[in-house]
Amino acid sequence: MVQHVSNPLAVAAVGITPSSAQSLWSEPWSFEPTIAFPLVVLLLMYLVGAYRRGSGRMLRWRHVSFLSGWLTLTFALVSPIHELGEQLFSAHMLQHEIMILVSAPLISASHPATTCLWAFSPRHRSNMGGWVHSVEEMPWIRFLTRPLVAWLLEAVALWAWHIPALYQATLSSDWIHAAQHLSFFLTAVLYWSALYGVGRSVLSYGAATLYTFGTAVHCTALGALLTFSTILWYPVYATTTGRWGLMPLEDQQLGGVIMWVPSGVVFIVIGLALFARWLAESDRRMKLGALAALQAQEKRP
Repeated sequence: MVQHVSNPLAVAAVGITPSSAQSLWSEPWSFEPTIAFPLVVLLLMYLVGAYRRGSGRMLRWRHVSFLSGWLTLTFALVSPIHELGEQLFSAHMLQHEIMILVSAPLISASHPATTCLWAFSPRHRSNMGGWVHSVEEMPWIRFLTRPLVAWLLEAVALWAWHIPALYQATLSSDWIHAAQHLSFFLTAVLYWSALYGVGRSVLSYGAATLYTFGTAVHCTALGALLTFSTILWYPVYATTTGRWGLMPLEDQQLGGVIMWVPSGVVFIVIGLALFARWLAESDRRMKLGALAALQAQEKRP
């Protein structure tokens, strides 16, 4: 099925009409037990753990980061956007972008595992902490958490699930749909966690910068392909977009812009921030090295 739209970016500027936007929020919220229950359990574990752990002032920004990530993840999975994703490709894309670009980095930045462990009794906390540490030291886990591997896994998940056959299968099977969301979110958490980890030393700031710009490139490429394609990749939406004032190809192009612009902006901003930190840290270490050399020279007889 082929449709021609003269200006894909104009479609993004117009988007959904006000009347259809009003209809959007009249759509039902989704409280599927398989989605709502894990979200509630995760929140309760973190809140109980945060209360028992204490040090609220020192950990304030971690708590804010976790709660912001949890709220945006819940919004993506429970709000009408979730149900609308079965009618509009652009809504499905928006849901994925929230999970990958907002929820995952915020939750990763909060380092929630330690706080969640505090939800358990001291004895169980110690046993579970030891088990978690042993798992983290497993060779295959250490391999998966390497920045390059995490970057590749996130990229493979993103591109593979946009293969038409796989993507359309998510709309006909709840299990495949859940697998898609889990793979998007978990590989994004893995990627962001690895990125935060490599940002601890001067040499690693450079690597983190490269990974960030690399992610921006491949996300932008996929978004651009969707935006400027004159072929409908996902015919499953052909009969559902009319209610929202969009032709199927316009919906696809709008989804492409949603992937292209926000992801590009987020990753470029983060990449520039990491690059600035890299330069600042390099300058600091050079000054420390020069000072140490000067002090050593002064101590010579």
